Amino acid sequence: MKIQPLGDRVLVQPLEDDEETKGGIIIPDTAKEKPQQGKVVAVGTGKLDEDGKKIPFNVKKGDRILMPKYGGTEIKVDGKEYQILREDDILGIIE
Repeated sequence: MKIQPLGDRVLVQPLEDDEETKGGIIIPDTAKEKPQQGKVVAVGTGKLDEDGKKIPFNVKKGDRILMPKYGGTEIKVDGKEYQILREDDILGIIE
């Protein structure tokens, strides 16, 4: 199944943190926090300004981003988890 976000929305695949700390302690799934980093899988069709012109995206497919812990819409496609969020909700690009 293929998903194409609409408008100024971005499809992101969350990047999971390591399951083990530097000290060797294994963190169970129930104690993990939501990931704040993700990889942009697809971008929407674009936001329109008042004159009807498309505003270009600041992110592109393949970018690693910083996103809020809670926000966007979580979806599951073919057993993989994704999040759809607005470009305005993205906190930054990780280089």
